[in-house]
Amino acid sequence: MPASQRANTTAGVAEAPGKAPRRGTLLIVDDEQGPRDSLRAVFKDEYHLLLAESGPAAIALAKKHKIDAAVVDIRMGGMSGIEVLERLKYVDPSIEVVMLTAYETTDTLRQALRLQACDYLNKPFDLSAMRTAVATAMSRRLLTGEIHTNAEQLQELLTELQNQKIQEQITRARGDIYAQILHDVNGSLTVIAGFAQLMSQRIGDAARLELQDLEFIKERLTTISRQARNCMEIRQRYLGFLQRQSEAVPRVSVNQLLSDLHDLIQVHPSVQQNEFEFRSLPEDAEVQINGTDLIQIVLNLAVNAFQCTSQPHTVTVEARLLPEPLDLVRFKDSARERVLNVESFANTAPILAIAVRDNGPGIPTEVLPQIFNPYFTTKSSHQGTGLGLNIVQRLVRQAGGIIQVCTQPGAGTTFTIYVPAARAAAEPAAKN
Repeated sequence: MPASQRANTTAGVAEAPGKAPRRGTLLIVDDEQGPRDSLRAVFKDEYHLLLAESGPAAIALAKKHKIDAAVVDIRMGGMSGIEVLERLKYVDPSIEVVMLTAYETTDTLRQALRLQACDYLNKPFDLSAMRTAVATAMSRRLLTGEIHTNAEQLQELLTELQNQKIQEQITRARGDIYAQILHDVNGSLTVIAGFAQLMSQRIGDAARLELQDLEFIKERLTTISRQARNCMEIRQRYLGFLQRQSEAVPRVSVNQLLSDLHDLIQVHPSVQQNEFEFRSLPEDAEVQINGTDLIQIVLNLAVNAFQCTSQPHTVTVEARLLPEPLDLVRFKDSARERVLNVESFANTAPILAIAVRDNGPGIPTEVLPQIFNPYFTTKSSHQGTGLGLNIVQRLVRQAGGIIQVCTQPGAGTTFTIYVPAARAAAEPAAKN
């Protein structure tokens, strides 16, 4: 091939190398140099130009450059213009293509339209018609790009708002948990203050205490000491959770957290006339998870279980320590089962399994795939935001756990979370 021909074809010569595109990039594809040079002369001052003498050369340019519009000759040796159109759309579906031919047929026209060609012109082309066709193609490309960009920005905004809303829900729920813990601390402080006042009244201004007075004071001091120790343990435990939210998460006692959770659920307004059963571990274990996260996970699941029907029913929270790794093969989505986060689960024993079970109406088959979607809810607007299960999913994923849902229409639903655990450390022997 002559050097002059190569300079105008696969090299993709731009009119002003190094300069930013003036309006858009136009690809001209024709195996004849005359039409390429003609179109180059027409559009050299309007667009950044790329020239190709064959289909493969055009596809190579499309993969290397961002092309806005193309003028493609239908009849070319080797790869036809229709094939070039199809491949260009495969590389970038938003490229607008004007087809050019001297031999128009109904079949080629139909194929071009099927492949979403922007326009279809005959050779020899009218200069005005060509300018209009390319300008229209460029406008459509720019409009498509703006729509796509706006859609992406809108999706990013919606995602950001959604994450912010979910984080607000997590923070609010965490605040509720700490408020209840403070309530428990205040209860102990009330006992301490009351007993201290009783001792003060008993002693009064007495210069001498009788044996029965000493026994009275000893009993009250024992109670005060126990309540003070309880306050210190609660304070230390939950202050530790707050301080370590962004650091390495410590191991926490499962039964201690479950005990706090039991107190929270007992006073929750969703319990109403329903029955509540609670089973902690026969022998305590530890998990490496933020304590308030674990409480919030199970609390959300329990509240959902209480709200699954307005009819009186039973909700059970049960913890088990599994001595063997899980058989992950059986964890599969089906019409009555949904499983999340299996792929990232560290399947090492022992494993803590906490199940929240109800004997309500179950989850309909068409609803089950959607239950973890944000804002999805089948409840009335005053009962929830549709974020509870989405928050559960996020917290379980952060903890490296699995969440499994098994439901039976008319017979109830069980949500089970699995997280790696460890046997609780033995208490140090008391020193004499």
